[in-house]
Amino acid sequence: MSYFTIPPPVSEHIAEFGRRVRVARIRRGWSVVELASKAGVNRNTLTALELGKPGTAIGVCFTALWALGLEKSLDAVADPDTDVHGKALEASRRPTRVGKPRKSGNDYDF
Repeated sequence: MSYFTIPPPVSEHIAEFGRRVRVARIRRGWSVVELASKAGVNRNTLTALELGKPGTAIGVCFTALWALGLEKSLDAVADPDTDVHGKALEASRRPTRVGKPRKSGNDYDF
């Protein structure tokens, strides 16, 4: 089994995501068991999500947001239209000029 080290900035984002899920749950007046039930996971899995455990499956993350009614907040995640760096790289690979049109087999074909 191979292990990898999660970069600290990524760990911080995971922990912040867990805190946000917890705040959303508390604002709705739901217990951990209630949100876990709505998301179809057990309470230990939801607790791991709220604690920012990096091994929590992404499906659990997305389902918890869905159960909270926050699935639309996922629309902005990795949106290609907001990827300024990716767009710049793509544009740099485009040809700078258009090539000459190729002649057809018969120049007098109307």
